[in-house]
Amino acid sequence: MSRPFPSALLHGVFILSGVSALIYQLVWQRALLMLYGSNSESVAMVVAAFLMGLGIGSLIGGWITKRPRAPLVLLFGAAELGTAAYGLVSLRLFDAVGTATALQSGWVTGVLSFALVFLPTLLMGATLPMLVSHQVRQTGHVGGSVSRLYFVNTLGAALGAFIAARWLLGGLGMAGTVRVAAVLNACAAVLVMAGALGGKKDERERKDVKDESAGSASVEIPMRTALIWSALSGFLALSWEI
Repeated sequence: MSRPFPSALLHGVFILSGVSALIYQLVWQRALLMLYGSNSESVAMVVAAFLMGLGIGSLIGGWITKRPRAPLVLLFGAAELGTAAYGLVSLRLFDAVGTATALQSGWVTGVLSFALVFLPTLLMGATLPMLVSHQVRQTGHVGGSVSRLYFVNTLGAALGAFIAARWLLGGLGMAGTVRVAAVLNACAAVLVMAGALGGKKDERERKDVKDESAGSASVEIPMRTALIWSALSGFLALSWEI
């Protein structure tokens, strides 16, 4: 049974996770473009791999949360530590793969660059549903838990992009910047595990659940329709980014 978890600590942990995720994306994208060339196809491949990994990872994380006795906090910590470990070796791995495939065809290098980014983002994607499920078990607020955690994670991602561009990449280079991201992953893992094991009482926000339940019951959208709208929204957003 998972123990109550301080909301402030949980949100702080997810900010750190978001910061590290965008640092990785910026560094890995630049590293792979240096190996395989800078063009729209390369950029699209890396971004697609990053987001597909996050999406499939979230499905895996959602499947894990269906198990009532799953130690979600410990699994979150393990995912963060796994991401940190990959981050520490990522640039050397990219260089080794790039050297080995220097004379390969375009589609081979594209698949390899896709795989190099896809694997660690599976771990990143699994973290959100695990922490959301943990929080929902404690508070009973589905909408509030999802929206707040997604907000702080996205806020962390924005901070990560700014910090990496403004200070880290120029001052530490790509290798030093990746090490910073790995340290942030490790800090997130340690904090979330310490908070769970400490068993401190969470300051639950006692807002009226009626508003949330009434809002969700007023309009019912079929799952297939919701998925189509969500996919279209993501397609348009990433088209603008590319």
